[in-house]
Amino acid sequence: MKTLIISGGKINQNFLLSFMKENNFDTIIGVDKGIEMCYQLNIIPSVLMGDFDSIKESVLKKYEETDIEIKRFKPEKDDTDTQMALYYAVQIGSKEIAIVGGFGSRVDHLLGNIQSLCIPLEKNILCYMVDENNKVMLLKDSYEVKKSEQFGNYLSLLALSNEVTKLTVTGVKYPLYEYTLTNHAGGFGVSNEILKETARIEFDTGILIMIQSRDE
Repeated sequence: MKTLIISGGKINQNFLLSFMKENNFDTIIGVDKGIEMCYQLNIIPSVLMGDFDSIKESVLKKYEETDIEIKRFKPEKDDTDTQMALYYAVQIGSKEIAIVGGFGSRVDHLLGNIQSLCIPLEKNILCYMVDENNKVMLLKDSYEVKKSEQFGNYLSLLALSNEVTKLTVTGVKYPLYEYTLTNHAGGFGVSNEILKETARIEFDTGILIMIQSRDE
């Protein structure tokens, strides 16, 4: 099952529509402010989730008149709306989860959303945040990126855990061999480029943030 989470961050409407056209999602979760984007683009969500503190009451009332399931949370809660959507996506048996609207103007929301990718990662579920310029996912095991399927032009690797041990990256402009990457390494793993048909990422322990990106 492929699930799309439309969250409340910055969303390029043209990108969202083309991304949905390229992917056949079984479930669409509208999350708080992202529900307004669904409404504007006539996207029919499978379920609406959030504390709804950022959505126009008139939009919510329109959906309350339909058969779409609505899950309302209290504003004072331990998890963010996007985290709650991820838990739900895992619970319903999603095998792949994409988040649009995970990026925005607030850095705390961005970092929190990246850390939240650990929720599906722990269940070995493919999950990523994506917009027109970036695709972000977490890795806890070896991974390959085919140049023909790469998102954008650049491949960056950062440590989410304290360290990622014996990191080996091949098929790229700046290869690594059994390197220990730490979460205070700064820009060491930023803006690599895939040169071969396939870039291979291998490591022993830790969690990597993998970012595929393009310039605006």
